[in-house]
Amino acid sequence: MSAASRVALRLSKQEPSLFDRSHRRLNLLTGEYVLVSPHRTQRPWQGKVERVEEALRPPYDPGCYLCPGNARAGGHRNPPYESTFVFDNDFAALSPKGEATQPSSSGGLLQAEPVSGLCKVLCFSPRHDLSLPEMSLPELESVLEAWTAESRELGARPDIQCVQVFENKGELMGCSNPHPHSQIWATEHLPNESAKELLQQRAHFARHGRPLLMDVLDEELRQGERIVVANEGFVALVPFWAQWPFETLVLPRKPLRTLLDLDARDRHLLADLIKRLTTRYDNLFEISFPYSMGFHQAPFDGEAHEEWLLHMHFYPPLLRSATVRKYMVGFEMLGMPGRDITPELAAARLREMSEIHYKQIR
Repeated sequence: MSAASRVALRLSKQEPSLFDRSHRRLNLLTGEYVLVSPHRTQRPWQGKVERVEEALRPPYDPGCYLCPGNARAGGHRNPPYESTFVFDNDFAALSPKGEATQPSSSGGLLQAEPVSGLCKVLCFSPRHDLSLPEMSLPELESVLEAWTAESRELGARPDIQCVQVFENKGELMGCSNPHPHSQIWATEHLPNESAKELLQQRAHFARHGRPLLMDVLDEELRQGERIVVANEGFVALVPFWAQWPFETLVLPRKPLRTLLDLDARDRHLLADLIKRLTTRYDNLFEISFPYSMGFHQAPFDGEAHEEWLLHMHFYPPLLRSATVRKYMVGFEMLGMPGRDITPELAAARLREMSEIHYKQIR
């Protein structure tokens, strides 16, 4: 019997409790609620789990605008890079300071203001066919070093307050090019999600004198049932308030605030955890698992930010198979996010996945 089935069986034998019925859970990072309806799906998996045969990608694609030596869509040509490669986004969503145009505003009720920033693209490697779980640990450490270097350079600018590192993986997440890459957007203002997290973490630190996410991690380690994978430096778990089916949160075991705080050992341990977690994702439905992933770093505003803990969010859209995804519609758009599979069942399902990539087993 699988771990997820054992969790479902244990829940079914218990007396009815809050977590067997509809309830809402508080997201401590945002102050918002998510609706959980476990009675709608008593078992984590029902019916056939479909597999999708993926097209094999070559190590190099002459038509890819991110591969080494190729011309990009904006007209620039990539160098013959051999490791990570960073460049300014040819179609950036933000303009540098001084280049942003003044938007029109109709007055006090309808407000608009200029916003500036920089957008970069970071290719993980010259290989067109390697995503994070298929890369070696040294290669993953190189990616982390590149993310850190860009965060240091961008965060040192006086006109930048937030450095957002993120990856949209797969067509389901709107990724326009299959060559594995991430983006880095640096903004002069804190975006909405970071601003909400800052308020919540500050309030908790003011009350308790400890970072909110350190207390969350201590409680999750004590309970254990939402832990997916861990090592000496980092822990990946399905947060108690997760809204996406297989959402995970990656937390450090020591107080790190930005990527700049990672030493060589930290980067090795984080690379190890990312590889093990994303391999589990791929093995879940035996596909290159789509997701949006990103780091939330402390603001780059010169303050100490003792309340903040560096963390990663993984937001995958898939629900029951490679072809069944979760949509946020109806009540979820107009009321609050909701889920049927509980975070506990999702964590159990991910825990039981192998750490050997399915492509290496076939």
